[in-house]
Amino acid sequence: MAKNSNFYPVVLAGGRGTRFWPLSRKKRAKQLLALDGKQTMIQQTVARLLPLASPKQFWIITNDDLRPAILKQLPKLPKLQVLAEPLGRNTAPAIGLAAFLLLREHPDAVIGMFPSDHVIANEKSYRATIERAAEIAAAGENIVVLGIRPNRAETGYGYIEAGNAFSGNALRVLRFTEKPDAEKASAFVAAGNYFWNSGMFLWSARTLANALREHLPKTASLLEQIAAAFGTRNFAATFRKLYPKCENISVDYAVLEPRSAKGEQASNLFCLPADFGWNDLGSWTALHEHHIAKNHPLDDNVVTSAGLFVLNACGNYVHAPGKFVAAVGVNDLVVVETPDALLITTRQHAQDVGRVVKYLDEKKLHKLV
Repeated sequence: MAKNSNFYPVVLAGGRGTRFWPLSRKKRAKQLLALDGKQTMIQQTVARLLPLASPKQFWIITNDDLRPAILKQLPKLPKLQVLAEPLGRNTAPAIGLAAFLLLREHPDAVIGMFPSDHVIANEKSYRATIERAAEIAAAGENIVVLGIRPNRAETGYGYIEAGNAFSGNALRVLRFTEKPDAEKASAFVAAGNYFWNSGMFLWSARTLANALREHLPKTASLLEQIAAAFGTRNFAATFRKLYPKCENISVDYAVLEPRSAKGEQASNLFCLPADFGWNDLGSWTALHEHHIAKNHPLDDNVVTSAGLFVLNACGNYVHAPGKFVAAVGVNDLVVVETPDALLITTRQHAQDVGRVVKYLDEKKLHKLV
């Protein structure tokens, strides 16, 4: 699979991963953890994209807390292309900054926007899908989203409603719908033309820059000024001063939804249906399910420990490295131990772990976050 000199992966790595507390912390967030194998999530993200682009083509958008660890984990990437946001402003300013930076030096650049913490089972199919998406993105003012075929009525994901065929298996996008309730999610899955929004998009730097100029003119102007300072001694100061003034908005709300409102033929929005074993690992429950599907352990228990005894226990996730674990008569628990904290919840309530971090922030218990 040949590298594409015009393809620039931009990896967004600024999140805190609060639902993976107590393992995930401000300076060691989810994307820096090895949740699925020996490599960390961000290392896996970069490794599966390296057959498509050289290290010098990668850009990472993160924050000051995580940048030092990312530089250590990804030593082959150019340090100047690992950018730390002065203040988190959501995905539109983050990916927009990359667009304006690349547009100055590489006017034919095609940007791929990738979260840093997803799992992909079939990497060959994944790369083939990205190659096809890059072709469509380079062919005009086109925006391509990778849509995951839903296998359940999931309420935690956004959905893409697809319309007529465009080219090959690419479909025109009718609209985006944010996290629906259970009834709507069931209807979407039954309809057959809805896909989960993977958060992976491809577009040319020019297309994205123009879209931001149209839909977020104030933020676009600020990003252009920041990009113009890149490589100069004034860049850090300009970045710190102007970036916090950008609108705090996702690229979905800022660009994709207004584009889809133009109509199927005019929006130039396309969905590539994908079947490459995608999982966003959004919670301890999702991680448990991923390990079950991958490894099929006895009694659906997933345990990280120095030793294990199980009696009448099923469906538990336990992380207690270096400890002997005995699970007796318990089901569907999530137990995660670190040197300074212990999480005990159930798989059913694992989505609420982020509320623990909110409590710790409010109480200013900074050592625990």
